[in-house]
Amino acid sequence: MDAGAITSGEVKRDVYSVWALPPEELTPRLKKLMDGLRSEFGGPQFEPHVTVVGAINLTESEAREKFNHACEGLKAYNATVERVATGTFFYQCVLLLLHPTPQVLEAGAHCWDYFGYKSSTPYMPHLSLLYGDLTDEVKKTAQDKAYVLDESIDGLNFPISRLALYKTNTEDKSCKSWEKVAEYQLKH
Repeated sequence: MDAGAITSGEVKRDVYSVWALPPEELTPRLKKLMDGLRSEFGGPQFEPHVTVVGAINLTESEAREKFNHACEGLKAYNATVERVATGTFFYQCVLLLLHPTPQVLEAGAHCWDYFGYKSSTPYMPHLSLLYGDLTDEVKKTAQDKAYVLDESIDGLNFPISRLALYKTNTEDKSCKSWEKVAEYQLKH
């Protein structure tokens, strides 16, 4: 028998994440910036998003239930780009760091509570532009390139009115298997 096969009585668990989605009218601008960086520095293609809850192992029904309950108690909020920054691992290579306003931090804390999500590091609201394992020097070059591609990105303010539940197998660095499971329109 295949060691990975599910036997009766076992429940399939996957890795899920909760993403705040930028408004649809902003998506082309973000994708243009992301595509420009990827064309020079490589890396997988992924949808623009602000991670609210990072990778957590759940069954699909648990994930959907927690997601719906978390969203019901959350109102739409605004996010503002502080600056282009670099991170320390693959999924936070080059990113837009967001101002950690009370609204943004409370949305994160609210969802973390509903999902029972724990992290060794505090919530760092950001929108990743590029995934990759790059040297610090190359990351700095990519960071500079982001400003060439979109010089007015700092201070960009946008509403967060949609959250999405994604299945995000973090072992899949191509991100091809990642899929949206549910989306929720937040109340204003």
